[in-house]
Amino acid sequence: MPFQLQSTAFAPGSEIPAEHTCEGADISPPLAWTGVPPGTASLALIVDDPDAPDPAAPKMTWVHWLLYNLPPHAGALPADIAKSGLPAGTCEGLNDWHRNGYGGPCPPIGRHRYVFKLYALDVALPDLGTPDKAALERAMQGHVLAKAELVGTYQKLQR
Repeated sequence: MPFQLQSTAFAPGSEIPAEHTCEGADISPPLAWTGVPPGTASLALIVDDPDAPDPAAPKMTWVHWLLYNLPPHAGALPADIAKSGLPAGTCEGLNDWHRNGYGGPCPPIGRHRYVFKLYALDVALPDLGTPDKAALERAMQGHVLAKAELVGTYQKLQR
């Protein structure tokens, strides 16, 4: 069975519902994974937007959420994980708003892609404090067994 990441909130390649964006409650979407490879000691999640600030002329990748040391056996994160709490042992990094936690889509212009990347790692990472994406990726180097990806899109309502 391949390593897969899914959400009951949106299908791959489709629109992320407004409740998971800055135009709604800005709560994290539900996520579930299957096919975790044997030997997986932990998971890491990176959610980013490669289309920032304008999909017609992207200049950067905006980081929306970083988690690491997720227990592989958890199998899922419910919607609004901030309310129910992260699984025991899970650590958070800093998003590009310089805070912990989920920050939903809030594109300034156009329809953006949001890439949810789940990495199966052969180790539990040491306490990295609150790493940014670059620090988390450095710590994961040489430990990635598999990667699952889920892409959603969002464009702000025109007012």
